[in-house]
Amino acid sequence: MNVKIDTKEKFCVITPQDAQLTANMTGDFEQMLLAQLKSDVKNVVLNLQEVATLDPAVAEMLMQCQQHFYEQMHSFVLCSLRANVEAQLEQAGLLELMNTTPTESEAWDVVQMEEIERELMDGEEF
Repeated sequence: MNVKIDTKEKFCVITPQDAQLTANMTGDFEQMLLAQLKSDVKNVVLNLQEVATLDPAVAEMLMQCQQHFYEQMHSFVLCSLRANVEAQLEQAGLLELMNTTPTESEAWDVVQMEEIERELMDGEEF
């Protein structure tokens, strides 16, 4: 699996370069994504602009990864989904559950807003 990784100050943009994300890529892809939680920059923007088709196993893995990131108090945002990939996620019943944006720039905004929310919540005493 070919990916482009662009690390920013608060997040990492991961862009798969393959047009098809198939079930046999799921394990390696999941390991690569979860490895970000051990890096200095733990928030992920997953840019799917190059992906034309998405296997249901990959879609489910992305949903599980997103949940894992949020459980660890880090962001995981999908962006730039092609119409057919969006339709595949919708058919699987996952689109509503996932944090998606139309553009990478909007994904950056989401990550930054979530970082601010986490900082504010850390400052509150209960």
